[in-house]
Formats: sequence, C-alpha cells, structure tokens
Amino acid sequence: MSAVPRATVPDMTVWLLIAAIVLCFLSIWIVLPPLHVGLLPLAVGAPELSPWLLLASLVLCAVTFRAASVNVTARVAFNLAAVSAALCAYPLVRTPVVIGAFDKSMEQGLGIDYEQQIPADARAALRAHPISVADFARGIGRGDVLIRRGIEFAKPAGVPLTLDVYTPASRGPGPSGVEGPHPILLQLYGGAWQRGSPEDDAAFASHFASNGYVVVAADYRHAPEFTWPAQIEDVRTALGWILAHAAEYEGDRSRIGMIGRSAGAQLALVAAYQAGAPLVRAVASYYGPVDLVEGWRQPPRPDPLDTRAILEAYLGGTPDSVPVQYHDGSPVTYAGPRVPPTLLIYGARDHVVEARFGRQLNDRLRQVGAISVLLEIPWAEHAFDVLPNGLSGQIALYYTERFFGWALR
Repeated sequence: MSAVPRATVPDMTVWLLIAAIVLCFLSIWIVLPPLHVGLLPLAVGAPELSPWLLLASLVLCAVTFRAASVNVTARVAFNLAAVSAALCAYPLVRTPVVIGAFDKSMEQGLGIDYEQQIPADARAALRAHPISVADFARGIGRGDVLIRRGIEFAKPAGVPLTLDVYTPASRGPGPSGVEGPHPILLQLYGGAWQRGSPEDDAAFASHFASNGYVVVAADYRHAPEFTWPAQIEDVRTALGWILAHAAEYEGDRSRIGMIGRSAGAQLALVAAYQAGAPLVRAVASYYGPVDLVEGWRQPPRPDPLDTRAILEAYLGGTPDSVPVQYHDGSPVTYAGPRVPPTLLIYGARDHVVEARFGRQLNDRLRQVGAISVLLEIPWAEHAFDVLPNGLSGQIALYYTERFFGWALR
C-alpha cells in the first residue's frame, strides 16, 4: 500500500510575502481614491492607522532583509514592505509642517495671543501636543464622566427624539472638578442625514466632558422619510431644550457651542448662523457641506456615496425642482459679519464633501469680517475622525479644544 503524502507546509517566507501583500494593499489607500463605496473605509482608515502600518512594515523589512539576498520570495516581501513603509511614512513626514501651518492659521483667525485668553485652569487641561503616542494605543475619552442617555426632548410627527448628556463626574481638583456652570457643546452626528444616533462620537463627547464641558449629543429626524427643514427644526428644538434645562446639568446657557460632522456639520452651521451670536457663541464643522447647489451640480470624482442621490433624498428633489430647499439648507447662504466664530476642518482627499467647500465658506466669512479658521489635513479622507485617536483625529481634537477654550471659556 502506498503512503499518503503529507500536506506541504508553506515555507515561512511565503507567510512573510502574504503579510507584505496585505500591508501594501492597506497602505496604498493612503494615496489612492476610493472608487467604490466598499473601498471608502480603507481610504478613511489607512492614513489614520499609518503609524501602526509603518511599524508593521518596518518590522517586516527587518525580518526579510537578510533572507532577501538569497531567497526570491523574501526579496519580493522585502520590496513590498519597503513600499508600504514609504506610503505610511508620508503622513507622518508631513505632520510637523502641517502642525506649523495650523498654528499660524489659528493665530491669524483668533489672534496671535488667543491661547493666553483661555483661563489658566482651562489652558492647563488642554492637550499638550497635537499627537500623543500613548493615545494611539489607549484612545481618548477616558476621563471621569457621567453619561445620561436616551432623554426624550421632542416627538415631532410621532417620532421620539432623544439626546445624551455628558457631564463632568468629579468635584475634586482639576478641570472636571471645577464647579459649574460649565460651557455647553451641542454635538450633531453625521450619516448623510439618513442614519446615525446620539451615541455616535461618544469618545469625543466624553473627552470634552472630562475637561469641564457639558456635552449634549442630540438626535434629529432622518431622510428620506423626513426632508428639510424637519432636521433643522429638530436642532432648534434641541437648543431650546438646552436653554430650558441647562441649570439641571450645571451648564451655562450663555456659553453654548456647536459641533457637527458631515451632515451634522451642515445642521450645526445653519443653526448657529441663523440663531446668531447671542445664542451660539462658536461652531465647529468637521467636513460639513456648505453649498448644496454646488455640491449637487459638481459632485466629487470619484463619487463613492453618490452625493446627488443623498442630497435629493434630503431636500426632496434637485436644485431645479426645489431651489428654495437647496438655498435655505446651504450654510454659505447665511455667511455674514455677525455669525459666531467658526472652525472648519476638512480632509484634502475628501471624496464626499470636497475641501474646496471649506475654503469657499472660509473665504466668504473672512470677506464679510466674520471670524473663521480653516484647517485642511492633506492626507485625510471624509470622516477621518471615525478613529478619534488616529492621526487626523488627534490633530483635529488638539485645535478644536483650543478653539472652544478660546470661544467659550
């Protein structure tokens, strides 16, 4: 009887080659645009995880270096790992220059001494550096925070809308131990106006609450079942709830800021600009749409999410069929000298809301004499802070802290 041959065990260099191929495939999305919605998570995540990908690539280079001179498979693995390392190093090499440019933008927009205008106790709680190696591993939002979830604040058209409230939990020394009233941040999630919940971006909310803010993360009705202006009406209702209940959470109703992401940023900007400076003292937009007509007429290329379909579902038609909705829903419509200070943060590689829209709004605001700061992250895609402790998320957090510290403290 003949012996049954054993399955061949792949040589170790084959496994190293597979690892190198995977690393190279992941890293290439730092420079390639997402041609399909299924590739968008790779284009978003690769730059944010570039420090970890770089470390893995360098380790693989070291492991395959000696064998590369005598083994073809190891040589291919080494070359792929080297390519991956070069791609991953791109954001990190540019980071010092970008941070220097952002420092200048903040000083030009808010004043060269803007940090000195932040009270000393609040300034001490700010992140010391734009990038924290420890935060890459530990994450953010680890402070002592009390979270109250699922508070119903309205029921328009029979749809229950809830909000989550994050407050400082301690009363000891330090920023979170300072007695109230605390400045308030109203946070609005993204999701193409069709999905999402107040629990989104919880790490960001917890981080600010642990540093002496009351953060209110609010819900709003979703398209296509509900079209504009239902969403902005819900945001105004949430603002009204904050004014009525601020004292219960030791919040200061005279120091309200707003922050939104993507669709939520469009709502935050419109609400802040329509309400005016007496109600909202500052607003931050992370990659928010600002000119909905232009966004429909000239969508990004490539366009992985089909922005025209998203806008039509939100506004109930095209710019030709419902021009008033597009006009009224565009934050640029309300740009005037009395709007509150604005922080705009965009990714230069954004293929959902292009960075040119941030530049458009920033230019318009500065032309009319309003305070505006634009920060454009060269390697970042849309929703870059979905990994809040990633490279772009940390940089954005560093400057957002200082912006609200200056505006609300």
